[in-house]
Parts: sequence; C-alpha cells; structure tokens
Amino acid sequence: MERLIWLTGASSGIGEAFARVAAQEGYSLALTARNAESLHRLVEACQGEGRVVASFPGDVTDRGEMARVAEAIRSQLGEISLLVANAGTHIPTDVRRFDVMQYETLMRVNYFGVLNCIEAVLPRMLEQNRGHLVAVSSVAGYRGLPRAAAYGASKAALTHFMESLRLDLDRTGIVVTVVSPGFVRTPLTDKNDFTMPFLMEADDAARAMLQGIAQKQMEVHFPKRFTYLLKLLRVLPYPLYHRLIASKVSPS
Repeated sequence: MERLIWLTGASSGIGEAFARVAAQEGYSLALTARNAESLHRLVEACQGEGRVVASFPGDVTDRGEMARVAEAIRSQLGEISLLVANAGTHIPTDVRRFDVMQYETLMRVNYFGVLNCIEAVLPRMLEQNRGHLVAVSSVAGYRGLPRAAAYGASKAALTHFMESLRLDLDRTGIVVTVVSPGFVRTPLTDKNDFTMPFLMEADDAARAMLQGIAQKQMEVHFPKRFTYLLKLLRVLPYPLYHRLIASKVSPS
C-alpha cells in the first residue's frame, strides 16, 4: 500500500485542492469532511490506477467520532502515516457586537478539531516510532489583526501547540509540520469584503503544501512575499506595530 494520508476538511477549498494534487502524485487518501456528498464526488475525481481513495465522513469537533473514523481508516486501508488536519472555519468578528459563542465555535473547530484528530493517531505513531502530523493554521496567528480576534486567536493557539508538539516529539521518529497560508481563493475567502493581498489559487497553495510536507519542514508558509512581510511585522515593538496597522485600517 502506498503512503496513506488522512485529510480532514477535504470537501472544499485548500483541502479539496490538496486531495487532487496528492492523488496526482500517487498518494492514497482517506478523506474526511461533514459533507458526504461532496466527499463522494471528490473520491470519484481522485481515484486512479495504483492508489486508493476513500471517504470517511465526520465532524472534527466530535472527539469520539474522530477516534472511530481513524479506526475505520486503519481497518479498511491500513496504518495512517500522515495526518493533514486541515478542517477549519472563519467568522469575521466585530467587538462592538461581542459574542463569545463565535470565539467558542472557532476554537472548537480550528483548535480542538485538530487535537481530536491528533489524539486519534498519535498513540499508534508513538508505538511505531514514525509518522507525520500536519496542521493547517494561518498567518492570522502571527499577530493580532483587525476583525480577526476570534479567528486569529484560534490559529495562534494552534501554531503554538504545533511548535511545542514538535519539541515534545523530538527523536521519536514523528515529524510535526504547521502550515501557515496567507490569502487563498476558497469559498471562505470569497466572502471577504476587503482586498486580499497576494491572493493565491487553491491549487498553487496545495502544491506548496505538499512540497513542504514532503521536505518535512517545520513550517510551510505561502505566498512568501506576503508571509515574510508578516514575519517582519511580528518582531516590531507593540507601539510601532499598533500605529502601523491602525493607520492601514479604515474606522468601522
């Protein structure tokens, strides 16, 4: 059996594009998302000679369900050697209409959803002293950004977790990678009402992801012109950073 990827959030956006690109490269895929119908169509599009592609619908926020999905994948396809925890969502937040449920929803999906998947595969990887854990975060987690208090916090938590996990799993044979995309054209970003600098197509983002994962990079970030700028902003002192960002944002 070829190397098996368990991919969550596979039914649209970066996840769908990643599934197609990985299938073209000959990887076997276990695809998870809540939309079973979309998964079925994607499986049909990805199937080809010499590889296995199958759907395992599920909700990443359900811890027990992710454990059952992982067990079903192992039973039907074999051991999961690579987890790509991509499922996530975004809600623009307005602090003038503060709603803690928005924050809770994004943490449940973007952060705990990843942890639920990792919990389902990590014990077996530790037993075998091999495996690769990938989580799709965002450059929004680098520093605080306007209208991203909830989303950015969920992604900052995820990036911090993956950085710590990489250290904790050092010398275990398990690789840890965090993916930090900038703006990528997806159904989620199509809803944005502002100009998105250096907007990437989902297929290009998926290829960058797969290349970085194959190279076992700690962080895969793209597009580079945008992400390096944000990395530079990350080291600015708070007063300077605040003045710079605030000057670029129109009052709401």
